[in-house]
Amino acid sequence: VNISILIVAVVIFLLVIHHNFLSLSDFLRRELSDPSPLGLQPIDFIPAAPQRLTDEGNDKEISVVIAASDERLGGAIAAMNSIYQHTRSNVVFHIVTLNDTVDHLRMWLRSTPLKNMRHRILDFDPRVLEGKVQVDPQKADTFKPLTFARFYLPNLVPHAEKVIYVDDDVIVQDDIVELYNTPLKPGHAAAFSDDCDSTSSKVAVRGAGNQYNYIGFLDYKKETIRKLAMKANTCSFNPGVFVANLTEWKLQNITKQLEKWMALNVVEELYSKTLAGSITTPPLLIVFYKQHSTIDPMWNVRHLGSSAGKRYSPQFVKAAKLLHWNGHFKPWGRTASYAEVWEKWYVPDPTGKFSLIRRHSEAYEAK
Repeated sequence: VNISILIVAVVIFLLVIHHNFLSLSDFLRRELSDPSPLGLQPIDFIPAAPQRLTDEGNDKEISVVIAASDERLGGAIAAMNSIYQHTRSNVVFHIVTLNDTVDHLRMWLRSTPLKNMRHRILDFDPRVLEGKVQVDPQKADTFKPLTFARFYLPNLVPHAEKVIYVDDDVIVQDDIVELYNTPLKPGHAAAFSDDCDSTSSKVAVRGAGNQYNYIGFLDYKKETIRKLAMKANTCSFNPGVFVANLTEWKLQNITKQLEKWMALNVVEELYSKTLAGSITTPPLLIVFYKQHSTIDPMWNVRHLGSSAGKRYSPQFVKAAKLLHWNGHFKPWGRTASYAEVWEKWYVPDPTGKFSLIRRHSEAYEAK
C-alpha cells in the first residue's frame, strides 16, 4: 500500500512539474514574440564576432546606434561603411528604421561588402511619439519620427553600458573606439560637442541672436522656460554625434525627462520659431543643461552641409576624425561641399532604388 501511495505521489509530482514547465514555456514564448512597449522590435540578430577580433582580444562590444530612413538610406550605409573600415574593434551597429524600409536595408547589407558587418535591425513604431510631437497637417510629409530614436537608447540597446549615437550624414575617418573611450564625468549621462568649440563658426541670425546658443532653440518669452533659469547665451551643443552612459541614463530616467518636455511643448509651444531649427534639440538642451561632458571637437567637425561652399581647408578635412554634413546640403544631394570625400565610402544600392542626385545633376549639366 505504501509503495502504491508513493508511486501515485511521484506521478502527481511529475505531472505538476510538467504543467509548470509548459506554462513557463508559453510565458517565455509570449515575452519573446510580443513587441516591446515602445514598439522597438528586433528583426535581425547579431552574428558571432569575427575570429580575428577574438584572437586579438578586441572582442569588447562597441555599440553604435544609427537611424536609417528610406530616403536617406545611402547616407546611413556610407556612415556605417566608414566606421566599419576604420576599426579593428568589435563594433556592432544597431540600425533603427521603419517597417517599410527593413527589406530594402537588409538587401543592401547582404548584397554588398557590408554583409559581414555585425548589425541588428530595429523596427521603430512612430506611435510611441503620439501626444509628444505636434505635427502640422500641411507639413506631415516633413515629419521624421526616426530623429527621435536617440531619445530611447536604453530600449534600443538594453544590455549595453555605453553607446555611441551618430546621425546618418557623417563619415568617420579614424577608429571609433577612440570616441567610445571619451571620458564622462561622474553623474553625466552623455557627452556632446559644444557649438562654441574651436571648429564652429558663430553665425548671427537676425532676430534670434546666435544660433549656437540656447536662445536660438528655446522661446524665452514663455514663463516655463524662464522658470528654468537657464542663461539664454549658454552655448548649445550638437546632438548628431554623442556618447551615452546608459547606466546613468537609466538612473536619471533621461528618456522620461525628454518625453516630459516634448509633451509640454505640444501644449505650450516652448521651442523657438525664429530658426528653421530642430525639434529634437530643444528637449535635449533642457535636460542636459550644464549636465554633460564634451567630446573632442575633431570627432564632430560639422556644418559641412550648411552651405554649398567650402568652409574648411583640405588639410583640416583630411585631419578630421568625423565629418558631419548637418544642414540642408547633403553629400548625396544635388550640391554639397566635400561630396567627393563622402562618396569614397558610399556603397551603391544593389536594388537601384537609391541614386545620387548629385551624379545625375552633373551628368545632365555635362550634356
